Amino acid sequence: MMSPLDHTVRQARVAEAMTRAAIDLLFLPISGDLEYLTGIPRREPSFGNVSYRHGWIAGAFFRPGKNPIVVLPRMITEYELPGGASGDVVIVNETHDADAILRRTAKAIGAVRSLAVGARAWAETMIHLRQALGDPVLSNADDLISPLRRIKAPGEVERMAAATRIVDEVMAVIGPQVRPGITEAELAAQVNLEMSRRGSRVESFDTGIISAGRLDQREPGTRLTTQHIRAGTSVSFDFGAVVDGYCSDFGRTIFVGEPDAEFLRVYELVIASQSAGIRAARPGVTAAEVDRASRQVIEAGGYGNWFRHRTGHSIGLDVHEYPFISEEDRTPLQPGMTFTIEPSIFWPGHVGARIEDVVVCEPSGARKLNSYPDALVVND
Repeated sequence: MMSPLDHTVRQARVAEAMTRAAIDLLFLPISGDLEYLTGIPRREPSFGNVSYRHGWIAGAFFRPGKNPIVVLPRMITEYELPGGASGDVVIVNETHDADAILRRTAKAIGAVRSLAVGARAWAETMIHLRQALGDPVLSNADDLISPLRRIKAPGEVERMAAATRIVDEVMAVIGPQVRPGITEAELAAQVNLEMSRRGSRVESFDTGIISAGRLDQREPGTRLTTQHIRAGTSVSFDFGAVVDGYCSDFGRTIFVGEPDAEFLRVYELVIASQSAGIRAARPGVTAAEVDRASRQVIEAGGYGNWFRHRTGHSIGLDVHEYPFISEEDRTPLQPGMTFTIEPSIFWPGHVGARIEDVVVCEPSGARKLNSYPDALVVND
């Protein structure tokens, strides 16, 4: 059984950060931040908007030294929160006047001069909050919560390790299925099914299967097609699982048929690039320096123009968290940070390869949480 997560301690740390920043009130919508502080879970992300009457009001207010005030539409409490919520809970029925309820809640809170809001709050929520609270000075709650969330406690790393084990196991099952004739969409469906069978709450993001054979005709934003995999091409995977709200993010490339000399060279560069990034990832080193260590391997190999992605990103309750392992991010790494190292070379119409693992920064350096091998898999 996994060790419990102490939301009370987390709330106290955020309250201290609010006091230091002179923030009177914090509002968080249903999000990774809210799950971090209360344990209230999120639904699986969906392509279209999922909405309820008064859905804009869903979230919680936090004040230093006080219990959170959780405000939720009835439908969320009925179907998405069977265990209830801690703190003071206000349920808004469909026929209620949600603005009047928000005004009463605001009156009970008292004067609010400064309000921090979760960065993923709806614009509609912001309109109502400003009207109810008297147009306070606004700030981004990420500035308060991100520095706390980026350092993972042992229990959090434990859950992320479980999520990485799921994707390792799934890749071992799916790898042999990558053969001529199967489609990218069919492979993705199998990936998602196998993750679910192993206990993943949802996919941590939309599963992507990219065959190099279609890179020259790929539609923008298309991570899957129904085209059949052809012999003589590479197939790259990008998928992740979720355990107790914590994400993994994983990638490998399989070659179908006989790889040519250029692909073998590209694959070796990608593996060497990841190794260089992991070696560089030590406490005190900046995220940008890790990106540089990884990127210069591919540049020296002559494929720098085709390493078009960032080297990685932090990961935890959200699959993409700050800091980013990218050239613009000067954040120093600290023990407890978890992030991906995911170099790639994608040259449309020529060659494509990627690898991705989650690592944790420890006092002595970075340690992979994934155990799936990085040796090239070649299927007939």
